[in-house]
Amino acid sequence: MHADSFLIQALVYLAAGVISVPIAKRLGLGSVLGYLIAGALVGPFVLDLVGEQGDVMRFGEFGVVILLFLIGLEVRPALLWEMRTSIFGLGMAQMLASAAVIGAVALGLGVDWRVATAVGLILALSSTAIVLQSLEEKGLRQGPVGQAAFGVLLFQDLAVIPLFAFLPLLAIGHQAGAVEAAGHGASVLAGQPEWVRILATFGAVVGVVVGGRYLTRPMFRFIAAARLREIFTASALLLVVGVAALMELVGLSPALGAFLAGVVLAESEFRRELETDIEPFRGLLLGLFFITVGAGLNFGLIAARPVLVISLTVGLMAVKFLAMWGVGLAFRRGRRDAATVAVSLAQGGEFAFVLIAFVVTANVLPAEQAALATAVVALSMALTPIAFALYERFVLNRAGVLAEPEQLPFDDGAPDAIVAGFGRFGQIATRLLTAADFKVTMLESSIEQIDTIRRFGWRVHYGDATRLDLLRAAGADKAKLLLVAIDDKDKAVELVKAATEYFPNLTIIARAFDRRHAYELVRVGGDEVVRETFESALVFGKKALLRLGFSDRRAAKAVSLFREHDLALFNKLAPVYGEEERYAMAVRDSRATMENLLSAEMRRLKKEEAEEADNDGKAKALREAS
Repeated sequence: MHADSFLIQALVYLAAGVISVPIAKRLGLGSVLGYLIAGALVGPFVLDLVGEQGDVMRFGEFGVVILLFLIGLEVRPALLWEMRTSIFGLGMAQMLASAAVIGAVALGLGVDWRVATAVGLILALSSTAIVLQSLEEKGLRQGPVGQAAFGVLLFQDLAVIPLFAFLPLLAIGHQAGAVEAAGHGASVLAGQPEWVRILATFGAVVGVVVGGRYLTRPMFRFIAAARLREIFTASALLLVVGVAALMELVGLSPALGAFLAGVVLAESEFRRELETDIEPFRGLLLGLFFITVGAGLNFGLIAARPVLVISLTVGLMAVKFLAMWGVGLAFRRGRRDAATVAVSLAQGGEFAFVLIAFVVTANVLPAEQAALATAVVALSMALTPIAFALYERFVLNRAGVLAEPEQLPFDDGAPDAIVAGFGRFGQIATRLLTAADFKVTMLESSIEQIDTIRRFGWRVHYGDATRLDLLRAAGADKAKLLLVAIDDKDKAVELVKAATEYFPNLTIIARAFDRRHAYELVRVGGDEVVRETFESALVFGKKALLRLGFSDRRAAKAVSLFREHDLALFNKLAPVYGEEERYAMAVRDSRATMENLLSAEMRRLKKEEAEEADNDGKAKALREAS
């Protein structure tokens, strides 16, 4: 028996998640698998407590919409350029390779070439929600593995837009005129000529870009002036829902619209506030999404054709693993990193459900084959946490390579300084402090780094420095200084913010990756910020000046002047950081001023040196004459 009431459905889903997820986490299976198991148990094919997913499925899908919006907020133009190889190189290669191999297998099974092409492209997509959540739980979200996986997922998300335009062209009999945004309601453009639909689609995209760039900032400034946190949160949700609804009206994926809106706002001064306000909704709704995926597993179809469904699922995961692993090796990723990325991306994706329904409506894929593909995608998503857990146990942790280090007890008494991050940057500062007889407590979260540095006799404590309980145990409430030298930009900002709030006695010196990161660290309370490459770049430049004929005095003066003016420029531009146009204009003006001053000073020094050399020559000539 089951209840059709929306509230009863929501109650059952939430209760299932609250019970199953902690148990799954305790068993080492991860939260994603816990949600999937919970959904499978309460779904229509097992206990049948809620019947059809109904409205809860729509709420769950909105979790993916919010996830894509938050991902878009992180995709600044600078990041896209920095990750261009991962996104447009690794990502494109993965998708083309996976689609080609899957399509070839489908052709070998006797499927029509148009269906094989559509299936290959759809099944080449992976689950953004599952991959990012799994990598986060395993501590792999940052670093080479996380960056490569994120780049591939980002390309796949971007590729969904052209797929919506391309897949109807594969329709049997080319009857693609009445395509709907599958699973999201009918488009208002259904039945309209193709050129009208194309124009409306581009118009919607342009509207999101223009509106996001020129209308949202004044709106958020007006709302922020009211100083009502709940209204700002409501406005953030209104933006996401509004963009998603607009995309749905023109037949595009709401999640892709939310992603686009996030990208447009990535350079906004309200980016961090939007992330903070929307993040809690993401976690809850994504959990509901995973539960509804588990509930959607068609055990009737699996029971009727178990060998076929399981063979296709395992085959899909194996093909995607081999394709991604080969692409990773071709892009000169390490064998271990390439395999880790390949395992994480081996499943089908949430957009596959949308696209499968889309191509059925577009008369590309027969309903029977669509049901089989849906079961394979859902089962592959359910198996991914298990596959990753097995891979982690038998490959990543082989021979205890990544076994968690023993927890060293903290020394009694108050340390002078706490160093968070004992990598190539933090260890130099630590050695300087210990050589000066200061008592230093060192924290490091990388298991590999711990294993390496403990062999050399360093007493380094294992743990995540952003945890307040660990900081307190390390003596943060008694220490004088906190040195933040961790490799993760976002974690560094989070640590500085937390330490400023909970340990006001600490003076915080933070390592910044670049100028933008430095401004963020200053904004959350960093007392001193050091850009990791700035001083070494000045030394580098000084050596270049010496080789080009500068005297040591003139080269040293050039470096000193550059440092002074750059610090003044940094402080001067702090108030306009985040306002991209004003910031860029101020940088251009200030840079020109600094270069003019530096050039004038260098000419003055050159003249002084020439006069000194001339005077020295005259004095020498007089001495020789006498």
